[in-house]
Amino acid sequence: MAVKLRLKRMGAKQRPFYRIVAADSRSPRDGRFLETVGTYNPITNPAEVKIDEEKTMYWLKNGAIPTETVRNLLSKQGIMKKFAETKVKSGK
Repeated sequence: MAVKLRLKRMGAKQRPFYRIVAADSRSPRDGRFLETVGTYNPITNPAEVKIDEEKTMYWLKNGAIPTETVRNLLSKQGIMKKFAETKVKSGK
């Protein structure tokens, strides 16, 4: 099962709000997911991003692949850098 970290759209028409979820890559965008790891609200200025670092690191260490948008959000929070450092330390 290929797991992806991706956005699940919530909110009303013209008022998007997203949950960052770990989901099977075969499930639909707003369908089944394994776990919620954060939220993203692009409406606020600046955009509000809340990410549970422990859950995200768990999924990344277990092979989850973030989508491009989620990768950008994680990079801005510094999580991708920490993940890269743990990979270097463990020698993988």
